[in-house]
Amino acid sequence: MDEENIRKRKESQNGSTSNNVDSQTKNKQPAKATVLQKDVGLLSSICLIVGTMIGSGIFISPKAVLLYSGAVGPCLLIWAACGVLATMGALCYAELGTMITKSGGEYSYLSEAFGSLVAYLYSWTTVMVLKPSSLAIITLSFAEYASTPFYPGCTPPVVVTKSLAAAAIIVIVMVNCLSVKLANYVQNVFTLAKLFIILIIVVAGMVMLAQGNTENLSNAFEGSSTSVGAIGLAFYNGLWAYDGWNQLNFITEELKDPFRNLPLAIIIGIPLVSVCYVLVNVAYFTVLTPTELLLSPAVAVTFGDRVLYPLSWIVPLFVVFSTFGSANGSCFTAGRLAYVSGREGHMVKILSYISLKRYTPAPALIFNGILASIYIIPSDINTLINYFSFAQWGFYGLTALALIVMRYTRKELHRPVKVPIFIAGIMVLVSCYLVLAPIIDKPDLEYLYCTIFIVSGLFLYYPFVHRKVNWARKIMRPITMHLQLLMEVVPPEKT
Repeated sequence: MDEENIRKRKESQNGSTSNNVDSQTKNKQPAKATVLQKDVGLLSSICLIVGTMIGSGIFISPKAVLLYSGAVGPCLLIWAACGVLATMGALCYAELGTMITKSGGEYSYLSEAFGSLVAYLYSWTTVMVLKPSSLAIITLSFAEYASTPFYPGCTPPVVVTKSLAAAAIIVIVMVNCLSVKLANYVQNVFTLAKLFIILIIVVAGMVMLAQGNTENLSNAFEGSSTSVGAIGLAFYNGLWAYDGWNQLNFITEELKDPFRNLPLAIIIGIPLVSVCYVLVNVAYFTVLTPTELLLSPAVAVTFGDRVLYPLSWIVPLFVVFSTFGSANGSCFTAGRLAYVSGREGHMVKILSYISLKRYTPAPALIFNGILASIYIIPSDINTLINYFSFAQWGFYGLTALALIVMRYTRKELHRPVKVPIFIAGIMVLVSCYLVLAPIIDKPDLEYLYCTIFIVSGLFLYYPFVHRKVNWARKIMRPITMHLQLLMEVVPPEKT
């Protein structure tokens, strides 16, 4: 009888405990694995592509295409053709992204097709120079337009613009470290803002056309350039404005239903940007002559002063919004590349760690922000990115070649999206031209320095990646441990 009472007492205690546990677990969300979460839907995917592609270029300086094409007609045709080429490149990436569902963009595809060394050289160049310097340039454009209203009639001091750019980098990195959903929300809002100002410019242009302002669009091909080199440089500058069409592939692991949303976002986003670019240029030519457009320091602002007065102030305001949104998208994707590189052992291990509470690649994002802040300091940051852009197109060409190579070497891989192979061939040829054109046109020593920097990555690759020397691991282990405790990050779980 005593044993029966003891058993009943234990059961009642256990029952109350289990009831408490049940009530607690009901109030709690199910535990998530410490990996990057699939929080990016179709709308956010489209906004990432559109918001990263549309930066400040279409508002500030679309004149390089006109300068090299020589006339309005070929200028508009080149803007449209660049959109077609960007779409073709993105379709190649849609096949690669649905075939190899890893984040990191080109890094993952080059690794699968050509091996570890080529992927390492890509991550070395992009993580250390291309991504952070791009973020630095975008935030400097943001800072210049944000500070100009406070210095009427003169250029804002360099210290002010650089300090404001550094502050913008800090804010953007914090947003991306706090939450993927918050970063997506910021991206969506600022993408809608830039589409709103584009709509205003386009509608204003249509009104001007309806009023008969067609002088600049008549005889549109008169004075066209016949130089193959000049047309090539016009394409080079046009494609630079379209750069960003590959950004969604950097976050493939975070996409909801990537087999559907990746190609669908590309098919919607890039043609949308192409139409916007062509229509905005048509709107400019309804008000500005080709000579006036070439002389204007900021074309959209000049357009706004002539057409939208007294509401012309909204144009520079929305250029600020546009550049901030573009910087946010650039930071978002750059962090994923550094994260994947660290995970694969091509960067220090701490970059592959994830925030335990927020499920963001915080160390990789902070590292990219630190490098971008450093690149703000020199005065010739634009020169740096111009000289390194040939390397970017070299990697685009290698990635398109990887698609062709894997059609024969990796036939067993499932391909939910399969593009005609001639599209990849065209991208390889275009990339080769865009790598060689600036070097042939102006063979500066800076291109050699950039090549030397890329190749110098091999001196780090052999001891630290290939051989994995013990002394380096002994040095990094306590550093990694302290940074892990400081930032509350952990290695990603294998799922």
